[in-house]
Amino acid sequence: MDLEQLLLELETLPMERRRFVKGMAVGGALLGLGMMPRGLSAAATASSGPQIPVLRGTKFNLTIAPQQVNFTGKVRTATAVNGHVPGPILRWREGDTVSLKVTNHLAESSSIHWHGIILPNAMDGVPGINFAGIEPGEYYQYRFDVRQSGTYWYHSHSGFQEQTGLYGPIIVDPLEPEPFAYDREHVVMLSDWSDENPNTIYAHLKKMSDYYNFNERTVGDLIRDIRDKGLSRTWNDRSMWNKMRMSDRDISDITGYTYTYLMNGQSPAAGWSGLFARGEKVRLRFINGSAMTFFDVRIPGLKMTVVAADGQNIEPVTVDEFRIGVAEIYDVIVEPKDDRAYCVFAQAIDRTGYARGTLTPDPALTADVPDYDPYPILTMTDMGMDMAAMQGMKGMDTMQGKGDMDGMTGMKGMKGMAGMQPMDHSAMGSSGGQKNIRGPAGMGSDAPIIHAKTEFGPQVDMRAMSPKYRLDDPGVGLRNNGRRVLTYADLRNLYPTPDPRDPGREIQLHLTGNMARYMWSIDGIRYADAEPIALTYGERLRITFVNDTMMNHPMHLHGMWSDLETGDGRHIPRKHTVIVQPGSKISYLVTADAMGGWAYHCHLLYHMLAMFRKVVVS
Repeated sequence: MDLEQLLLELETLPMERRRFVKGMAVGGALLGLGMMPRGLSAAATASSGPQIPVLRGTKFNLTIAPQQVNFTGKVRTATAVNGHVPGPILRWREGDTVSLKVTNHLAESSSIHWHGIILPNAMDGVPGINFAGIEPGEYYQYRFDVRQSGTYWYHSHSGFQEQTGLYGPIIVDPLEPEPFAYDREHVVMLSDWSDENPNTIYAHLKKMSDYYNFNERTVGDLIRDIRDKGLSRTWNDRSMWNKMRMSDRDISDITGYTYTYLMNGQSPAAGWSGLFARGEKVRLRFINGSAMTFFDVRIPGLKMTVVAADGQNIEPVTVDEFRIGVAEIYDVIVEPKDDRAYCVFAQAIDRTGYARGTLTPDPALTADVPDYDPYPILTMTDMGMDMAAMQGMKGMDTMQGKGDMDGMTGMKGMKGMAGMQPMDHSAMGSSGGQKNIRGPAGMGSDAPIIHAKTEFGPQVDMRAMSPKYRLDDPGVGLRNNGRRVLTYADLRNLYPTPDPRDPGREIQLHLTGNMARYMWSIDGIRYADAEPIALTYGERLRITFVNDTMMNHPMHLHGMWSDLETGDGRHIPRKHTVIVQPGSKISYLVTADAMGGWAYHCHLLYHMLAMFRKVVVS
């Protein structure tokens, strides 16, 4: 069907839906007609069906406005950028100065944050931290130098606007040739949509934290466990979970009961599709722009070679599958050898829904959608429990832990760890940090786990007893599934570590919460009651997160890179978002090279209000 025929068919749709779909269709047509990455032919970017429009250059006019959409059969109002959900792909070039005029046509204040982009403080776009926001009818002029390349994204940092559609991809083309070759590329942006008002979703969670969870244990599960494990073991397992008043099936706060999972703005019923020619190398830029959903991504029949993480090139790693947390980004290259369609399958971590697309040589071809994996079940490892210690445990309320470097599984070159000198922990604190850290860069922390007094009280219902580094753990639901799954232990920067200094101090932060009351915090203190974290300009420090909850938390530090410690100080991978697994700890290094106030938070949207800190570099 040509563009004229498509536009004629659109005239039969209701006006609001017509405007939205027409915009998507025209954008896709323009993309196929030549709006392509530099150095690639039009054929190298053309795809089947509606595509995200591309804006390129150095000057951009973006409008934020309500937009009628229909992802589920019901017309709802989204928050769109230039009339699109997702917003347009912004294509920049490293070394350029970009200027973006963002006008707000909403009835409330708005903002755009350029996620993962290193820029001046006043351009970061976080209301209350580094600017006042964009009031209704007003505009804000963003202007900054682009000092990096890779795949990134943008989104609102105001209220729940990100949930309602205010997000979009960013591609920054490099000045120098890339260290890998490809013939064609596609952006694959994952997101979650609900027909419910986000304020209603949040109210449901505050009243009943498992409101959207319909996979709790049943009598049938009990009978099956007794049959498989025996009565005694089943009784002991159930007894431990019951004493903690927790569920081993609390995987996601919000599920497919209310969410429809989107790929490039297309529902599973519609399905996004991207073209390829047999024998081509195809680059897929995966961006998780969802509000709350982790996705497990695979393309049955194709290996994926991961070449970049969070926009930064890594030593290529070939896998069958990867988990992508909220706000994370992975670039992969695939090489289809056959003239057939392949399903791009992104199942939600809780297996209650999926986003899907099709890589195909022919728009008429589609691929079968694979079955869901089994529903994930949390273990005591995910609770940060030391099973040997638990045998003699008398009371759950007094659990405290200690560091365990033996748990830093998956690290390379760990032989030197045993010779490290013991540390004086008298200065350890939530934001002050330890000033005599001797752990070398890249190797992680051997500091003991210290639970502050603020972690004890009704606002915290769990403390990990023995959190460990689990860098080679693919995570709940992906262990021993017969596929090669990417882990953080696989990430190694393609280039030497830019700042090889050892940390001068360490900050230990605990991710805390009370699930039943849907209360989230850091060190047991919500953002409204917390003091800023003070950093000294130019210092190199280590941040160690301890996850005292049973949920994955994607932690995002604005303005500076998070150099993930995976055991090799020479090639430390750089990330902007780091996933902290349940009951685990993880460490990364930060060079405080950006003056001013910066946001630091969990990127799960309904956690962000409280699991948040302000970082001040001075």
